[in-house]
Amino acid sequence: MSSFADRLLRFLTEFPLPAAPLPDGVQAVSPYREPGPRELLTEFAHRYYAGAQPRVALLGINPGRLGNGRTGVAFTDPVALAQDCGIANELPQNREISSQFVYQVIAAMGGPAAFYQDFFLGSLYPLVLLRQGLNYNYYDAPALTRALADDIRLSLQRQVLEVGLHRRVAVCLGRRNGQFLTRFNQELQLFDRIHILDHPRYLMQYKRRELPEHVARYAAVLDEIRAGGV
Repeated sequence: MSSFADRLLRFLTEFPLPAAPLPDGVQAVSPYREPGPRELLTEFAHRYYAGAQPRVALLGINPGRLGNGRTGVAFTDPVALAQDCGIANELPQNREISSQFVYQVIAAMGGPAAFYQDFFLGSLYPLVLLRQGLNYNYYDAPALTRALADDIRLSLQRQVLEVGLHRRVAVCLGRRNGQFLTRFNQELQLFDRIHILDHPRYLMQYKRRELPEHVARYAAVLDEIRAGGV
């Protein structure tokens, strides 16, 4: 059986760009087709997703240009990739706020090696979306959501069935994202249960004063899932 890493790399590098132009000048970009991010993702995947076992998914919205868009690794900016994951890179060492939160959670759970043995960080839609050069979310405009709906269905199905995700539970990052994943899951019947948590970016922007409590909350939920209790 191929490794989780090999299955993930196949999914991400082969995932198609939209067949038609997206509404309102939105562009979809695949960082996994660019040599730099693809090489960093490959090194990361072979280090942390080496086993064949399925993982529990933590699914965000769609990647941003400054974290995943540069490193190829979900919720992982160049600083986290180097300092937390031990993968040197020559990218600008800028922080991305969702990555900062996620790696505090990962540290609380024993570090990347322990975390990625059980969990997978990804997105409902795996490509970067940009409008006027800035990050955009698949749900920011109804026309865009409709245009990408079939691709999101394809993404979810392939992540579960081909990459290899646990089907008993998935964790959705972001309340609005969770509404969409719940609807897609009702149609596709991929996960038995979806646990929705506040998005890291929201917590870093609006709940920073209570950050230790939110990190602890994330870690507690994931530890319970790891133990089979959620």
